[in-house]
Amino acid sequence: MHIDISFTRSHEKVYKRVLLRTSYREGKKVKHKTIANLSQESEEVIEALRIALKNKDDINKFLTNVAEVPKLIKGLSVGAVYVLVEIAQRLSITKSLGNTREGKLALWQIFARVIAQGSRLSAVRLSAEHAIFDLLKLETFTEDDLYTNLDWLSENQAAIEKKLFKAKQALSNKPLNLFLYDVTSSYAEGEQNEYGNFGYNRDKKRGKKQIVIGLLTDYEGDPASVQVFEGNTSDNTTIVEQVQKISEQFCVNDVIFVGDRGMVKNTQVKELGPNFKYITAITKPQMMTLIKNNKIKFEDFSSELKEITDEKAGLRYILRRNPVRMGEIAAQRSSKLQSLEMKILKENIYLKEHPKANVEVAAKKMRGYATKLKIRKWAKVRKNGSLVTLKVNDEELAEESRFDGCYIIKTNVPNSSETTSAVMHARYKDLSNVEWAFRTMKTTQLEIRPYYVRKCSRTEGHVFVVMLAYKLIQYLRSAWKSIEITVDEGIALLAGFNSLLRGSNPSCQYLPQPDGMTKKLLDALNIQLPEVLPYKKVDVATRKKLSSERKIS
Repeated sequence: MHIDISFTRSHEKVYKRVLLRTSYREGKKVKHKTIANLSQESEEVIEALRIALKNKDDINKFLTNVAEVPKLIKGLSVGAVYVLVEIAQRLSITKSLGNTREGKLALWQIFARVIAQGSRLSAVRLSAEHAIFDLLKLETFTEDDLYTNLDWLSENQAAIEKKLFKAKQALSNKPLNLFLYDVTSSYAEGEQNEYGNFGYNRDKKRGKKQIVIGLLTDYEGDPASVQVFEGNTSDNTTIVEQVQKISEQFCVNDVIFVGDRGMVKNTQVKELGPNFKYITAITKPQMMTLIKNNKIKFEDFSSELKEITDEKAGLRYILRRNPVRMGEIAAQRSSKLQSLEMKILKENIYLKEHPKANVEVAAKKMRGYATKLKIRKWAKVRKNGSLVTLKVNDEELAEESRFDGCYIIKTNVPNSSETTSAVMHARYKDLSNVEWAFRTMKTTQLEIRPYYVRKCSRTEGHVFVVMLAYKLIQYLRSAWKSIEITVDEGIALLAGFNSLLRGSNPSCQYLPQPDGMTKKLLDALNIQLPEVLPYKKVDVATRKKLSSERKIS
């Protein structure tokens, strides 16, 4: 008699079968007969039977070995990868990437970005700690493999994005024809990135080259496409390509494009033709021009939405003054004034203590500080004898604060029951979803920098990995919103959920029952961990050696 253990997979779930069997001969053939199904028995019972059968000819040896049942030892991290595998399947990311080796490597790069941000080398090292080879059925890989995988992602990005969009479209109960778009930049530490160039740096890092990133999302803020541009690319010059992508790649008609103020300009509107529908906001100088041309009146601004239509131009202007924002701007202006006053006070103390100090130099220095704070227009710094003085020009201040909290949303979408002023206003405000995505991708959970790549294709692949990782983060944030825990804290907790291994040469790994916060996180995701998983022993030492010998990519 012997114990027969096997594993089967069905719909991404692993099932374990344990049989007590005996073998016998029938002529020249060896046949097997099942005596009992032990699949429901505990691991302790199965292990005891296995040892007893192994030593059935020597009872004393059997009794000795019973006391030497192999102890359980800590295995691989399972929780985080198992959860991410499940979510990637739900979001059709796994299906869109495909079941090839490249698709699986891309999936691991996405998971690694969620679990612990870093370079391709760090992703290789991280694989030694997580059960990805068992869950993804992936073969050993090196850092070079991951860099090559970035090339593959870049080459197949359009096709993958199209599959993801079609999957989202199939589940949506409304047409996906409204898209949100915004642009950001990310600076580089080195000089070799092929997209790197000097441009308007949103990170306030002077003297550093950067890349420009355009993110296109659906009306819910779910990323549909991401694109990398050269670092000196202007925001508005990227719009035409995005609209064409929506029409050609996603096969969407009647597109409504939502872009931030200053992005949708007349040049792009003319180039895209009369069928191009958009929602945007206008700048302060543009508002003043509308007032000057009697298109709108200053009195039209209030806390309630008001729409003014320019029928000749086919445009709708939706006006509002946000009282909360108005108060915030006033508070910021007051804070800047106090900061300048404190600077002048310290400068005057220095002038009193140093009679030979040059007052004009001190005044010039304070004017420079006022310019930096952007309040010099109404905060007048002058030399008065041996001291520096500050005087507020009330008329200039009143003119400066006249438009505090005021904004105008501009659209050429015709008015209807589905495109009212409130709806157009809400859709423009949805751009905050793209801003939140950029914050997550750049500075918080995913940290797009540093990107450790030079080639265009690998920069594109890296940014695409970050976008797909954000889709996972977004799903987790939504599922865990009722639990007092951040996504990175939840991922860290799940990453600490390890399997257990038995014996010196295990073939499977056992999962303990989750409890406490781990169970809450899994229940919120409606995920149940299996009791057992297959175990694949990986030569980590060889993989690390190969990675250390990587050539420069």
